[in-house]
Amino acid sequence: MIDAKDETFVKQISANPKFAGFTGSTAKSGPNGVVTFAQYLFVTDANSRVVTINLTNDSTVADVSTGGATGLRADELAVDSFGRFLLVVNNADNPPFATLIGINLGNGALTVGSRITFNNANVGFNATNGAEQPVWEPITGKFYLSIPEVNGVTNAGGIARIDPFSAKVEALYPVYNCSPAGLAVGPHSNLLVGCNTVFDTTGKVWSGTDSNTAAPIQVIVDAFSGNVLKVIPGVGVGDEVWYNQGDDTYYTASSGSPQAPSEVVASTALTAQGAAIMGVIDAEAQALVQLVPTLNVPAVTGTSAHPAGTAHSVAANGKTTHVFMPLAANNVFPSCTTGCVAVFGRGVSPGY
Repeated sequence: MIDAKDETFVKQISANPKFAGFTGSTAKSGPNGVVTFAQYLFVTDANSRVVTINLTNDSTVADVSTGGATGLRADELAVDSFGRFLLVVNNADNPPFATLIGINLGNGALTVGSRITFNNANVGFNATNGAEQPVWEPITGKFYLSIPEVNGVTNAGGIARIDPFSAKVEALYPVYNCSPAGLAVGPHSNLLVGCNTVFDTTGKVWSGTDSNTAAPIQVIVDAFSGNVLKVIPGVGVGDEVWYNQGDDTYYTASSGSPQAPSEVVASTALTAQGAAIMGVIDAEAQALVQLVPTLNVPAVTGTSAHPAGTAHSVAANGKTTHVFMPLAANNVFPSCTTGCVAVFGRGVSPGY
């Protein structure tokens, strides 16, 4: 827990029983996703676990399972704007699936509801590379979910529109040359799609030895129609994205960039990652306005060095417009050799 007003560490919050922690396998580790509503914190964990923590006393008041394969995690999740439902995604299962879970706001209790399995028999398409960030869009009254790859076609992903009452996928909005991962609700019922793969100018996955140039993009989609409103070039691959109403801006947690191509480390097959960046996108103009280096670097040195982690998640305080990005251990940011949360600002803020 971090105080978003004075930007100081407050405390850590544990579940009872404890979260899995890092097990050596991302697919079996946790905690993973977090969302809040009223006084409750909802958290996903390994072994398909979803818990409610009452933030008034940090007690675990609910603990349910989405019923995935043994050990595999529940990952990202979203809550609707009335506190009625969670949409929880099991991304590591094959096929991946999402679960609608009812919320009792009186005591934080959870009720496992319908499962939506992303295969052809259930939704009319196969999600062949997991399922990623869900969001709730209040005007349409629907959940939306990033699907990185559809039917085994590498450059063909989509955004699934899900009705919480029927538990049906009503539509799949196609998004190409992107591999959708992050998703954020912006103004005018627009959705920013954060892309997790850099493709080249011919629609193939880009590499440092590609004869064609890289063409990294982010995409803005209309939540009602699914129409692509804008393809925004220039931001590297990443996971989560965020819309900050305080400055009407999207922020991306981009773990890599084609601006610094991968390089072979010594004589091994290991590669050093390109520059990690935070993309800053004007939501009204639908244009990239800044690339902010987050400088993900190895925490150790030597021929076997590898980045200890990447920029992965991002959030902003709408009142100060300051942006928070957790960073893994590195020797670039002050006092971040064991990991930290970097805070970025854009000058004078609306303030408290």
